[in-house]
Amino acid sequence: MQGSDTAGIEGLKWMDADTVADMIRNEHPQIIATILVHLEFDQVGEILKLFTERLRNDVLLRIATLEGVQPQALFELNDVMARLLASSSNIKKAAMGGVRHAAEILNFVGQTTETAIIDSVREYDPDLAQQILDEMFVFENLLDVDDRGIQLLLREIQSDSLIMALKGSSEELREKIFKNMSSRASEMLKEDLEAKGPVRLAEVEVEQKEILKIARRLADEGQINLGGAGSDEYV
Repeated sequence: MQGSDTAGIEGLKWMDADTVADMIRNEHPQIIATILVHLEFDQVGEILKLFTERLRNDVLLRIATLEGVQPQALFELNDVMARLLASSSNIKKAAMGGVRHAAEILNFVGQTTETAIIDSVREYDPDLAQQILDEMFVFENLLDVDDRGIQLLLREIQSDSLIMALKGSSEELREKIFKNMSSRASEMLKEDLEAKGPVRLAEVEVEQKEILKIARRLADEGQINLGGAGSDEYV
């Protein structure tokens, strides 16, 4: 039956991070990595934050070095996760895992956790750590998006979210945003930014992540080019 090969893991997508973390934290790190590459990046980011630092670092490293999930690996997960997955004889190798996958997850774990994981990977393999960093797309990378792309992105963002996100951005990125708005809209945004006052970094990061989700969706739809990391893949 189509889709039965990952039916159990698909079910994990509907569970909260605490439930999933409790369910899999005692499995072998390689098994945890194989499970997590099937979930959404932001969900994995939340799950990783619930692991011990040692397990978190180990699992992310295994995700970064994973070169796809073989059918046999999915089959063996049935026994390990009490038949969480259904086996199928015609599963093709899934294009999951790898440096890009690890980088996408790190985009959702928060700055402190991200730094700790990257430092751990760097001790194991400096080149791999740099590859992951090169693939990461962070809020400041919006500087690499062309003006048309910024204008398309701004149409999708609520003003309150933009104000909060820009509280933690560079002056250069703010100016790029301002110049791609009408003069009236940019003046209003500047006034709102000044009136906002100090905000918590965690709240800023939440809004930046939401805007990055929108940017990635537009990029996946071919409407904008994110530039920077991985841009050489587009022609």
